[in-house]
Amino acid sequence: MDNTNNNQQNNNQQKQQNQTKNKKPFVRRERKLGPPACAIKINDFTWEIPTSFKEGMRVPARIIANQELIDAMDEGVFNQITNVATLPGITKFAYCMPDGHWGYGFPIGGVAAFDINKGGIISPGGIGFDINCGMRLLTTNLTEDEVKPKIKELVDALYLKVPAGVGCKGFVKITKEEFKDVMVKGAKWAIEKGYGKPEDLDLIESKGQLPQADPSKVSEKAVKRGFNQIGTLGSGNHYLEIQVVKKENVFDWDAAKAMGIEKDGQIVVMFHCGSRGFGHQIGTDYLRKFLDVMPKYNINILDRELACAPFKSPEGQDYYAAMACAANMAFANRQVITHRIREVFERVFEKSQEELKINLVYDVAHNIAKLEKYTIDGEEKELLVHRKGATRAFGPNRADELPDKYKKIGQPVILGGSMETGSYLLVGTNEADQTFASTAHGAGRTMSRSAAKREIKGEELQKDMEKRGIYVHAVTMKGLAEEAGKAYKDINVVVKSLEGRGITKPVVALKPIGNVKG
Repeated sequence: MDNTNNNQQNNNQQKQQNQTKNKKPFVRRERKLGPPACAIKINDFTWEIPTSFKEGMRVPARIIANQELIDAMDEGVFNQITNVATLPGITKFAYCMPDGHWGYGFPIGGVAAFDINKGGIISPGGIGFDINCGMRLLTTNLTEDEVKPKIKELVDALYLKVPAGVGCKGFVKITKEEFKDVMVKGAKWAIEKGYGKPEDLDLIESKGQLPQADPSKVSEKAVKRGFNQIGTLGSGNHYLEIQVVKKENVFDWDAAKAMGIEKDGQIVVMFHCGSRGFGHQIGTDYLRKFLDVMPKYNINILDRELACAPFKSPEGQDYYAAMACAANMAFANRQVITHRIREVFERVFEKSQEELKINLVYDVAHNIAKLEKYTIDGEEKELLVHRKGATRAFGPNRADELPDKYKKIGQPVILGGSMETGSYLLVGTNEADQTFASTAHGAGRTMSRSAAKREIKGEELQKDMEKRGIYVHAVTMKGLAEEAGKAYKDINVVVKSLEGRGITKPVVALKPIGNVKG
């Protein structure tokens, strides 16, 4: 018996030694940066890749970026956005925003509009797995001088009240049957349950509810993953941040005041999250279905990640209804988190939320597909606009679709930067209709998560940020390292490209002083 064990041990050791000897050394792939040689410079902030670049392209691809940003983009971005340009029903151009980087199917920052009356498709890869991942911004009447002495207490309390991290569960206890109401009503459900104020609804994109939602189109597996995650941040690049307004960073005081930003040193709260595992499962379910049904509709794609179906097909309509369920869950999720934030501020500062004037500026989605009308070559068309890591940016010309307080200035656009450098509040413009009323959603990554973890130590980053006046409470140090400022593009350069192209106007840059990191 002993001899047998010894022989097995020796054999295993020999096998491991042989595997180690034959193992090829890890070689990091050299990324090719910059646009293809055929790219045409339309102006200082617009580049076009013609249809001759790739067989099957139905429209050109356009990248919104200055020279610095486009030169630093990975070749994968150009490959993905030109793949998008081959999809049935695509209209005018496939767009990539200046925060663009490699994604799943579409690049992050990808925008495409499909003519639903000419075979236009819907694709989970053009929406993202975290359906209606989005941004929300709240104002307060507190100042930096009042908050700084309590920043650790405040951030730590928010960390406890708003669960973060992979698989975290929320405090809202509902049954799977009750979850159907969340899928249908969205943020309205949260308001009805006492998580917020009725006036919040007017300041949410689509008033926090997509009417196409149909819970019967959602799998039991998706429900199981999502019904207990309401009121949670999640992980990855999701965060909750305490930010400060500096007068030198306000570019348009009139627009800022319309949004409730009125003074130097004012404290605001920004957070970023979506539909969590619920949206991810819906995306996964329909991606598989679409791979199976594409032959039936004679759809050929260059990348499996772009699996799709005609929007007007039964399968396309089913996914649209399920996507709306996930979008509504995300709206409800951010509404419940808003309620928790208000509760924490009330306790820490011993004042009511009314006294603290904790008001919603806006809530905007950036992983979604929506039916919108545009004039194309002199003809009004209803298009399905896919925004994958891209934000809606309605200008004053779409006043009928905006809250009363924003009809003159345009829709607020919330651009999240890195936790080290800060974020931006902007407004949409009439010119944004040229990019299907779409703009960037953030700074955009330059470094993969694995590369960031190899190069950056979370513990050191946390200490360094605290020295610079930014207190961070993170779920894990590895997760913190992934989100270091070094892993992202310079958000100031991204914003300059958006402004230069005329599709959004900056209102104020916001600087972080405290952060809850998922």
